[in-house]
Amino acid sequence: MDLEAVAAISRLKYAYLRALDTKCWDEFADTLLPDATANYGEHLAFESRDALVEFMKSNLGPQTITEHHCGHPEIDVDGDTATGRWYLSDIVLIPEHDMVLRGAAFYSDRYVRGPDGRWRIAHTGYERTYEAVMSLADIPSFRLTSNRWAADTEPGKGDA
Repeated sequence: MDLEAVAAISRLKYAYLRALDTKCWDEFADTLLPDATANYGEHLAFESRDALVEFMKSNLGPQTITEHHCGHPEIDVDGDTATGRWYLSDIVLIPEHDMVLRGAAFYSDRYVRGPDGRWRIAHTGYERTYEAVMSLADIPSFRLTSNRWAADTEPGKGDA
């Protein structure tokens, strides 16, 4: 087993998730090959890095807070290609729409190591094990006291 490649691919997946959650779109794009594909469940499919990044930028703006965690990696390396399966747990908060989404899924990824030695994602996607949506009104004590992207968030007030 190529443990250096496994470690590099793990770091790549973590960078993908961090860049997504921190809305660092250039870094997010850099984790993907230009012709990368993605398929998130039954309704979201993308045929290029540019299409995927543009969708994320357009739909995960400052009023959407995401938290993605992946673990339990199963990574198989074959030369300069690899596959990976990851267990995802995620939360999406959208205060302006009074909703929170909670879910879990299994990611299935393909990776390619380029001539520069860097691994990048050639394909990513997941199949949900569950997804639940609830109204923030159903959580009477909910208060968003911090949101790094909302300049007008006041403690105890949530997004203004």
